[in-house]
Amino acid sequence: MRTYTLTVVLAGALGATACGQQPPPYKPVADVKGLMQGIVDPASDVVWESVATIFTKDGVEERQPRTKEEWDNVRNHAMMLTEAGNLLMMPPRAKDGGEWMKRSQELIDSASAALRAAEAKNVDELYRIGGVIDEACENCHKKYWPNY
Repeated sequence: MRTYTLTVVLAGALGATACGQQPPPYKPVADVKGLMQGIVDPASDVVWESVATIFTKDGVEERQPRTKEEWDNVRNHAMMLTEAGNLLMMPPRAKDGGEWMKRSQELIDSASAALRAAEAKNVDELYRIGGVIDEACENCHKKYWPNY
């Protein structure tokens, strides 16, 4: 519900600006590090860990969502990850108007694909897009957090 509300607020703010009105004030609470620790890391972990093939001495475990609740959990975390990209673009978090915005958009695009895969219950696509999300994160970290 919070993610949906944020999207509506952002859309309203953009519409108000286009009409010459002042956008409604928003008050960012978390800095970039806080967003990473509180939203991006936990949400990406759920997406990444949702599909896996694990080999052990006892055999092979095929991990994937199976129940409605498991699919909903992956979907919800993919949605949080998508919206986190928008939050990273907002002042005062945005580091610059060029590379930072491009990398944030890569997070939005890749996490949106994970959201669509979860909604379609597409295990193969969810597995594939996990690598794309990881690449988006790595590309940003290389420039903005090189020694993480």
